[in-house]
Order: sequence, then structure tokens, then C-alpha cells
Amino acid sequence: MSRTSRRTLLGLVPALLLVRPAAAHDVRAGDLVISQGWSRAAGQGGQGAGFLRIANRGSAADRLLSASSPVSGKMELHTHVRDGDVMRMREVPAIDIPAGQTVEMRPGGLHLMFMGLTQPLRQGEKIPVTLRFERAGEVRIELDVQAAGARGPGAHHH
Repeated sequence: MSRTSRRTLLGLVPALLLVRPAAAHDVRAGDLVISQGWSRAAGQGGQGAGFLRIANRGSAADRLLSASSPVSGKMELHTHVRDGDVMRMREVPAIDIPAGQTVEMRPGGLHLMFMGLTQPLRQGEKIPVTLRFERAGEVRIELDVQAAGARGPGAHHH
């Protein structure tokens, strides 16, 4: 290998280290990468919430329009808003996923709302969810069910 080729190759190493492949549990849909999907344990007939990250690696914005799951009679897209001294959940018509950015759904912020659970959500199980995007279309994912009071996706997610 010539000295110039070696230098060029070594110059690429830092750039290559910045490119991380999607983890095995990540779901790709066009320019979107959906990761760290999780929920909390909840009882049948009650409500639950789903959390995840959506990275838009493309140059065009997308929008999450709706979600559905066989474990829920109805699902809504929600956010939290301050009403005086109280934080309240409110339905939103869609969630914008700007080009080149990541949107994180987490407790106290944007989330998927399961209404009228048709079965209990048990810690250790996976919940099937279908997300419907304006550009990426329908995407099927699974949410890992954590303990009832969990604040994050669990130790196996990074």
C-alpha cells in the first residue's frame, strides 16, 4: 500500500467510527430509524403509555399520524402541557419528525397513549404497535414492557 493510500485510509478511520449501525432492535422505515421502544406494566381495562425514539436521517420531514395496537381499544398521540401548577396530558393530531433530527417520546413529554387495554401489559413481554407516518407509511414495532414505575427503556438499551 502506498504512503498516500495509507494516509487516506487512516484519515477515514475517525469518520467511520462516527457511523454506528442501528442496533438489532431498531426498526428502519425509509429515512426513519425507530429505537428504544418501551412501555410500563399496566392492568387490563386501564391505560398505558408507549415511549420510543424516532431519528429522521433524511432530508425531508415526516409526521407520525397515528398508532394502533391489538392490546388497546384505542390509541392516541399525546403530549404533556402545563395547566397552572398541574401537568396534563393532551392529544395531539400528529408528531412532526423534522429532517435530520431525533424526536424522543418519554415520560412527561410526547408519548403513545393506550386507552382501554384489552389485556394486561406484563413486565418482560413485548407489545406489537403499528405506527402510521405521512411519508414512511405503516411501520410495525414492538415495545418492551418494563416495571410499572420504570423511567427508561431498561439496561439492555443504549
